[in-house]
Amino acid sequence: METDKVWLVTGASKGMGLSLVRKLIESGYRVAATSRKAQSLMEAVGEFDKQQFLPLEVDLTSGESVSKAFEKTVGHFGKIDVLVNNAGYGIGGAVEELNQKEIRDSFDINVMAVIKTMQSVMPYFRQQKSGNIINISSIAGFAPGIGWAIYAATKYAVTGLSEVMAEDVKEFGVKVTVVAPGAFRTEFLEEGSLVFAENKVEGYNAIRASHQKYAAMNGTQAGDPDKLACVLIDLAENPNPPVRLYLGSDAYNRAKYKIGLLSEELDINKDISFSTDF
Repeated sequence: METDKVWLVTGASKGMGLSLVRKLIESGYRVAATSRKAQSLMEAVGEFDKQQFLPLEVDLTSGESVSKAFEKTVGHFGKIDVLVNNAGYGIGGAVEELNQKEIRDSFDINVMAVIKTMQSVMPYFRQQKSGNIINISSIAGFAPGIGWAIYAATKYAVTGLSEVMAEDVKEFGVKVTVVAPGAFRTEFLEEGSLVFAENKVEGYNAIRASHQKYAAMNGTQAGDPDKLACVLIDLAENPNPPVRLYLGSDAYNRAKYKIGLLSEELDINKDISFSTDF
């Protein structure tokens, strides 16, 4: 395995991002990583060699802050080869419960930040005629669960964005993969990674039950974040990586079930679909 690649990972002070950064450092890669607070990132990573690891304090809602992070990375390491958009958080609640700020904030981090980082990295990737973009979506971006409509909307956006981006940048030798994990044993289900609508509307019992089920799952999720980190590293080494990748048996099973539903619905309504042609 060649380790001359330079990685940039967003949202790296905990969870999947931290597992990936640790695994990259351990494997001998050079890594830049972002967090809202550089101090918390450095504390999470522990002792490191400045030649190998560059912690960056970045406000992902600011285009200027994002583009500076890429300038610093290339200035420090001389290049950039892999971008991993890992930063993001879950947001739960019925659509009518969530206020405009809660919705906008989630789109700013889960979607707009992904767009900003891709816009910032592409001039470098085009120039060197190579690069990998790995966007972390979620199984909720294809087969979402009850009570997570806005979260699903952000993750559907990341999935669609990545699928088209993969086609758009192919001629430059740049590869894009959107990863849809199921439940992994990280801090994702803890306070700080999950936001719920402050305004609660009476009667949404199925949504409340769904949220309780997810809270009870914390610490028993099937997915191992260290194994996920290894898969992401292999993706960047793969000369022909998949555009869509579902990680975790739960993600696979949910996707498979959803594909069955889509297929059935498509066939049942085929006559209606064809009826609107001239």
